Amino acid sequence: MSSATPPLQSSVTSVTNRVRLAAVATARAPDSVRLIAVSKTQDAESIASVHACGVSDFGENYIQEALSKIRALAVLPLTWHFIGRLQANKTRDVAGHFHWVHTVDRLTIARRLNEQVPAGRRLEICVQLNVDRDPGKGGLAIEDQEAIEALVRFIQSLGRLRLRGLMTILDKATPPSVGYARLSAEFNRLAPIAGGHWDTLSMGMSADFEAAIAAGATHVRIGQAVFGRRLPKAGE
Repeated sequence: MSSATPPLQSSVTSVTNRVRLAAVATARAPDSVRLIAVSKTQDAESIASVHACGVSDFGENYIQEALSKIRALAVLPLTWHFIGRLQANKTRDVAGHFHWVHTVDRLTIARRLNEQVPAGRRLEICVQLNVDRDPGKGGLAIEDQEAIEALVRFIQSLGRLRLRGLMTILDKATPPSVGYARLSAEFNRLAPIAGGHWDTLSMGMSADFEAAIAAGATHVRIGQAVFGRRLPKAGE
């Protein structure tokens, strides 16, 4: 079992305290917001150290990089969240190794994931929405209500996927309070048709997670504030 280095222990303690205080400030339970430590480009040893600080949820963007870490850390009770853009030719690896996928924005991706989830398992799914028309981000346009509703209903019909909620990544120019309020409003609009497991708003990162929690976030995806400055990905 890995032990945490003092800098990591300090940063995890700081972030978890801020998350709890932000939840309490909105009259929610201190443990009502789940911290996903974004571990892209971090090594398995660093992830194990953060786990030793009490964090069990980790988010990865790059599939091949993630697979080696998932295998290396298989003895630890970790929950793996895929939070990157998902190509159709990568769905099998994601379906077989991750517990959550936050970035589903197409019927074809949902269908392939459902077909490729190992028997006896359920994959937790968030639909990704693009709330500010950022061309560099994935997700269905939040204004396209017909397409969003079609995807929500389709995922509900698939036996190995469990629809949980919505996810977004904001454009840097979008005020967090505005962008996250849009996603929260859409979450509430969809609730009557989304099914009984509809409970997740995945939004907020290191620079703005407190604003996301104020808008109703249940999962915040935090990398730099936990691990420190992101290491360059191989080839960058």
